Amino acid sequence: MRKLRNEELDRLDIEAFKEAEKTPLVIVLDNIRSLNNIGSVFRTADAFLVEKIYLCGITATPPHKDIRKTALGATESVSWEYCKDTLQLVAALKADGYRILSVEQAENATLLHRFAVDKTAKYALVFGNEVKGVDQEVVSASDGVLEIPQYGTKHSLNISVSAGVVIWDLWSKFGK
Repeated sequence: MRKLRNEELDRLDIEAFKEAEKTPLVIVLDNIRSLNNIGSVFRTADAFLVEKIYLCGITATPPHKDIRKTALGATESVSWEYCKDTLQLVAALKADGYRILSVEQAENATLLHRFAVDKTAKYALVFGNEVKGVDQEVVSASDGVLEIPQYGTKHSLNISVSAGVVIWDLWSKFGK
């Protein structure tokens, strides 16, 4: 086996990315404090053709050198918008036909591997603050909660890791 060179990967350029059919997912970052986590989520969103990222509350916005460091240009390809109030955004997304899924540990959460996507639906995935998680009001306003099963001694994953796991899982279930 031989590692492929970048030019052999047949990646989209920014213009082709913007024109490409997207996975029916938007990402909502609810008060994310780490700029590196924000950049990593942009990069994952680019990899799986996510429609858009919403940056809410204290979540920083591009351009910023620490976001750029981990996004590696994905802030130029992935559409994004800043919304001060996550709860208002959730209401607007619902009105636009999105199913809101908070990624959190909560009563009656659906374990990620047991979640079946409706291939005709559009989803908004909400990821929360590194310490406090998704705000309870947002969890309560969600249509459901997804939980990533964990079996070790720790009770949480880094938000960028959680986003990678959940986005890839839903992308693969859409059959993209």
